[in-house]
Amino acid sequence: LQNAELGKRAPRWIRDNEVTMCMKCKEPFNALTRRRHHCRACGHVVCWKCSDYKAHLEYDGNKLNKVCKDCYHVIMGCTDSEEKKKKGILEIESAEVSGNSVICSFLQYMEKSKPWQKAWCVIPKQEALVLYMYGAPQDVKALATIPLLGYTVDDTPRSADLPHSFKLTQSKSVHSFAADNEELKQKWLKVIHLAVKGET
Repeated sequence: LQNAELGKRAPRWIRDNEVTMCMKCKEPFNALTRRRHHCRACGHVVCWKCSDYKAHLEYDGNKLNKVCKDCYHVIMGCTDSEEKKKKGILEIESAEVSGNSVICSFLQYMEKSKPWQKAWCVIPKQEALVLYMYGAPQDVKALATIPLLGYTVDDTPRSADLPHSFKLTQSKSVHSFAADNEELKQKWLKVIHLAVKGET
């Protein structure tokens, strides 16, 4: 929702399973300590610390509702546009980065001998030589970044169970990825082949 509409219209609730961390302070949720709360103004999933604010929401008959810190400031009329300017891509919501990306999708990812894990991968337009990895499409902070310049691309699959895999290597660092199908793999390779040479 745009700032002007906050509290006037009911938000779309982001589902719990779409995020792995608080959408405000980026604390990871875990089963024991972090209960998930929804901001009643923007619909974001936040932790208890970030949902400790209340504001009167027009769409709910001006009743007091739990809201996140950001919405509280907007509804109460404080501005924090300065904060937004200071943020780098790492701190911008994945959904925002994905919407303005060269390519984005889920890929399986493996580093060293760790098990494969699913990651939401994005190459943003404004930094087309960097691959950002998020835990989920709505997360607000990237888990890792790979500056692609200078990497070598190896697109011969290593294992039969992940036939659409490819590898990025540079001296000692090796990042393995696997797409769900050959078409997606080729799309990623097209972009990555350019990025490792410094082209976009």
